Amino acid sequence: MKLSHFNFNLPKELLAEFPAENRDESRLMVIDRKKNTIEHKMFKDVINYFDDGDVLILNNTKVFPARLYGNKEKTGARIEVFLLRELNSEQRLWDVLVDPARKIRIGNKLYFGDDDSLVAEVIDNTTSRGRTLRFLYDGSYEEFRNKLTELGETPIPKYINRDVTPEDAERYQTIYAKEEGAVAAPTAGLHFSKHLLKKLEIKGVNFAEVTLHVGLGTFNPVEVEDLSKHKMDSEELIITQEACDIVNEGKAKKKRICAVGTTSMRAIESSVSSANTLNPYEGWTNKFIFPPHDFSIANCMITNFHTPKSTLLMMISAFCGHDLMKKAYDEAIKEGYKFYSYGDAMLIL
Repeated sequence: MKLSHFNFNLPKELLAEFPAENRDESRLMVIDRKKNTIEHKMFKDVINYFDDGDVLILNNTKVFPARLYGNKEKTGARIEVFLLRELNSEQRLWDVLVDPARKIRIGNKLYFGDDDSLVAEVIDNTTSRGRTLRFLYDGSYEEFRNKLTELGETPIPKYINRDVTPEDAERYQTIYAKEEGAVAAPTAGLHFSKHLLKKLEIKGVNFAEVTLHVGLGTFNPVEVEDLSKHKMDSEELIITQEACDIVNEGKAKKKRICAVGTTSMRAIESSVSSANTLNPYEGWTNKFIFPPHDFSIANCMITNFHTPKSTLLMMISAFCGHDLMKKAYDEAIKEGYKFYSYGDAMLIL
C-alpha cells in the first residue's frame, strides 16, 4: 500500500475543538469485521459489547504540562518551548522543540515565569526545531519539577485553535492516567468515565494496564510514498508481568481482548512471544504498524477518528481492512462525526 491510499478530504469543521460535555457521551461507530456492518451508538453503549472475562488493555501514561512560554534574554522575544523528554535529571537536561526556532541559538538563555524564577540555557541543536536545554534552578529536583508543572500548560494539539482552558488539564487526560511521561494523551481512553469503568468491572471485564509514553511523533504525517521507508520516533514502553498474565489468560479462554487506542495496540504488538502471547517489556519501541499486518494479541480495538496520511490511520486500515475502513470514514464524514483528539470514537469488533 502507498501513502496516496490514506489521503481523504476532511472538512475543517469536523476537527473537534472541545471534548463532549460528558466523557462517555461521545458518539461511537461500531464496526463488525465479520458481518461487514457499521452501526451508530453512544460511547456508553460500549458496555453491551463486553462480558465476563473479556479484557480491556489501557495505556496508563499521564500527560505532563509540556508547553512553556519563555522570553529570550536581551530581546525579550516570546518563545514557545515544548518539553519532549528529560535526558538527565541531575543536570536538568531536556530535549525540547522551540518556536520560532531561527532565533534560538546555542548559548542563548531563556527566562520563564513572571519573576524569571526559571532559566534555561541552550546547549545543543538536535533538529531544525529541536534543542537541548539545561535548566538552571535553585532548589531540589522535586521543587524544580513542581516549578515546571506550575509554569507549563496542557499540551493540547496545535490544530486546536484556541487558548488552553483550566478544563483541558482534566479532560486531556484519561481518568486512569498514573505514570507521568506523555506529551500527548492516548485519546481513545478519554471517553471512559469512572462510572462506565465501574460498570464494566461489575460485569466482570478485566483491565490490563500498559505504559507507552506518547511522543509528538505520533502526530507526524507520513511523507514518503513507500510506507516501509517511514521511521517512527521511539517511545518508552513498560509492560508488566501482571498485565501479561491478565491478557494471556483472557486469550487462552478465547475472550475478547480489546486494545483501547492505537498506543495500547502498538505497545502490545511490540512485545509478542513466538507462541503469540504477550511478553513483559521495558525499553523503547518504534513499531510502525501498516497493512498488511497480522495482529497477535488483540481481536478488538477502540480508537478515535484519525487524520489523513497519519500512521494511526494506517494501523486502523491494517486492523479493520482497508475497504471497510474507507467505507466507515466516508460514513463518519457524511454523519458529521468529530475527528482527532477530542473527537468521537470507533469500536472495531
